[in-house]
Amino acid sequence: MTTLPDRPRTALLVIDVQKGVVAGAPRRDEVIANIRTLIDTARAQGAPVVWVQHSDGELVRGSENWQYVEELVRLDPEPLVHKSYFDSFEDTELESVLAGHGVGRVVVTGAQTDACIRSTLHGAFVRGYDVTLVGDAHTTEDLSEYGAPAPEQVIAHTNLYWSWQSAPGRTAGTVDTAKVTFAGAEAL
Repeated sequence: MTTLPDRPRTALLVIDVQKGVVAGAPRRDEVIANIRTLIDTARAQGAPVVWVQHSDGELVRGSENWQYVEELVRLDPEPLVHKSYFDSFEDTELESVLAGHGVGRVVVTGAQTDACIRSTLHGAFVRGYDVTLVGDAHTTEDLSEYGAPAPEQVIAHTNLYWSWQSAPGRTAGTVDTAKVTFAGAEAL
């Protein structure tokens, strides 16, 4: 269980599902549909849905590419965290948002697998959170021309290694959308 005392709740993190980030990503529509299912499930179970939005020199704040995809709609009361580093916790208010909601476990979805998703997984875990990666609800662009493995290999490898992650007092794991629950501390 989380090493964060008195934080029994679980939150869904929707990371960087922005037009310019997921354009051309493998399984884009399937991943977005799975994230939409998770958002609906979290809302139905009363779990916080926290949106994270990246900006940098290539993803300019306010631009069309910076906007979230139309298929996913944030409700006004749902927190929106702006970031400029891969780790969603780095130099943002994410930690205080989660603390304010009593969250000790995060369920991670979004893009890009080999950048913001991995960084946030590790950032949450070292900060004491239980961290679940939704294996069929994250994606990445093809960076093979720069020497990276093909996107499907990046996704598969991240799902594999996160399923074996462990540390004292915390849990981690990878599950598919259909197996995610936001109720009960024992759930992955």
